[in-house]
Amino acid sequence: MEYLVLATSLRTDSHSRILARHVTEAYAQRGGQVAFVDLRNYPLPLCDGGPAYDDPGVAALSALIAEARVVTLAVPIYNYDVNAAAKNLVELTGPAWAGKIVAFLCAAGGQRSYMSVLGLANSLMLDFRAVIVPRFVYATKADFQDGQLISPEIAARVDELAETSMRLRYV
Repeated sequence: MEYLVLATSLRTDSHSRILARHVTEAYAQRGGQVAFVDLRNYPLPLCDGGPAYDDPGVAALSALIAEARVVTLAVPIYNYDVNAAAKNLVELTGPAWAGKIVAFLCAAGGQRSYMSVLGLANSLMLDFRAVIVPRFVYATKADFQDGQLISPEIAARVDELAETSMRLRYV
């Protein structure tokens, strides 16, 4: 598997998961070997700097991340930041992120949090030398209706993100 898509929202009706499904399809349509992971299926412990690292879910997710060349994180934005589950995932699986190409799909309530992914992106770059796809997708609640992505602009940006991340090579 070359492409890993991680849906990090724990909400049932998650907009970021809808984006994750779209990018998974975009990778597959372009011939990418892609895996989709819903974090709801991996009830992770909170990172405690100790025993939490021994959790079987942490080991499974670390292996999937380590295997991928490109990891796409689909994250909801809460309180001007990525959700705590995404940050906890990175804290628990840290070394697996080394040298990865990382792309972001963000779903937020409004327009004002569009730079909120930068803290996590900086951490991935500085701590693990990950390469961040420079143009991420940022969608708001207005881009969704009845569990569907309705914005042609956001759909096009998801496709562009897939194409860009497939072309990038970590040197």
